[in-house]
Amino acid sequence: MAAGAVCWRMIDGRLHVLVVHRTAYGDVTIPKGKVDPGESLPETAVREIYEETGLRVTLGVPLGESLYSMPSGRDKAVHYWSAEVSETAVQQSTFRPNAEIAALEWVPLRRLRAHLTYEPDRVLIDRFAALVDQGVTSTFALILVRHGKALERGESKGLEDPQRPLTERGVRQAASLAAMLPAWRPKRILSSPAVRCVTTVAPLAAALGKPIRRESGISQESWDEGQAEIRRVIGKRVRVGKTAVLCSHRPVLPDLVREIALATGTPLGDYVSDAAALETGAFSVVHLSATNPSSGIIAIETHTPRE
Repeated sequence: MAAGAVCWRMIDGRLHVLVVHRTAYGDVTIPKGKVDPGESLPETAVREIYEETGLRVTLGVPLGESLYSMPSGRDKAVHYWSAEVSETAVQQSTFRPNAEIAALEWVPLRRLRAHLTYEPDRVLIDRFAALVDQGVTSTFALILVRHGKALERGESKGLEDPQRPLTERGVRQAASLAAMLPAWRPKRILSSPAVRCVTTVAPLAAALGKPIRRESGISQESWDEGQAEIRRVIGKRVRVGKTAVLCSHRPVLPDLVREIALATGTPLGDYVSDAAALETGAFSVVHLSATNPSSGIIAIETHTPRE
């Protein structure tokens, strides 16, 4: 298993994609690398790009998986995302030619297929080019998190439902989220006021140095009473256009996904229930266009944290 990203930026008004010239193989390919033990695919993609190129990137739309056989006869599966590279990241890159990577090159998209050594990379670039053609390359995400595993109502020793704490498993899930979610670099963290929700995103908030905004409009109590304010909460997040984490409860999640669809003009479908059917501690990343809000939901990916 491996992961990487199609890293892109605009240069003189034209979209360019980053390729690496590998020292030992003398080939030209998309940056990627193997998963370390205990690491998730998104973590791998961000780490490997930094190690190979010195660039700190934020993951965008998932581009799927490339499957191929290596010379050893073993099969390799590489998961890819798109990743827009800021000028600040370029200026702060720590890359120097080394025993693994001889050089970095930014290649115009229209010339990229001929530039690459391997056919799976060309297929990957065709997927990315389809996003470019649709005008939805620049994106942000709304990340919907179901809180970690909490004590059951019968085990909570007289505590009211909002005060139920996480179990040991839930605490491990929260720690895992703090390692995984920075790959999308959230700008805001919103949570139901319930203890199990706030505690789930507390390690993430600490890791990012960002406050948790307690939002009663996505609490289970307000939902149970028919007083949820999901349209207001989601509408603001779509208008702001910045990546945000929203931690809520199982019954509320389908309405959150549905409201994202309605706010972006996306036809409703089975994906609503699929994206909302999260086990405790899991999350769905809903990708939206930063420049063309009426283009609807571009992609949804769902991840389960390590425990």
